[in-house]
Amino acid sequence: MMKNKLEQDKILLKKQLSWLEISYNECNLIGIKKSYNVDEFGKFETLCSRYSRSIDFLIRKIFRTLDEYEFENQGTLIDVVNNAHKRGLFSDVEILRIMKDVRNTIVHEYIEDDLVNVFEEVLEYSFELIKIISSTLRYIEKLLIEN
Repeated sequence: MMKNKLEQDKILLKKQLSWLEISYNECNLIGIKKSYNVDEFGKFETLCSRYSRSIDFLIRKIFRTLDEYEFENQGTLIDVVNNAHKRGLFSDVEILRIMKDVRNTIVHEYIEDDLVNVFEEVLEYSFELIKIISSTLRYIEKLLIEN
């Protein structure tokens, strides 16, 4: 039963990654500017949204599923992140904390001009998030093959 859940979560994580990569690539081509036309702003806003959903999905769903699958205690969010770090899914816990802070900033920015101020960070940390998700997918694949 847990193996099926992990397989389903893997499929969902791949979809998240795909959409995040599409937005990241579009915004990376646009680059960071002082101002954006409507189309460019829309693409960055979509990236912000996908970044936020992806980081939440990764930490709150996937990392928790991995803990459950590997019989780790279901602790706090900090425990979940620390367990993922011990698995080697990312190199620095502080980076994940910053990424989560960027997500919180996105969620709480309601004024267009303020959202523009986070585009550079979102672009930078989206790249990091793509690497972490890819690493997590490789880890899941390995788990599923071994069991």
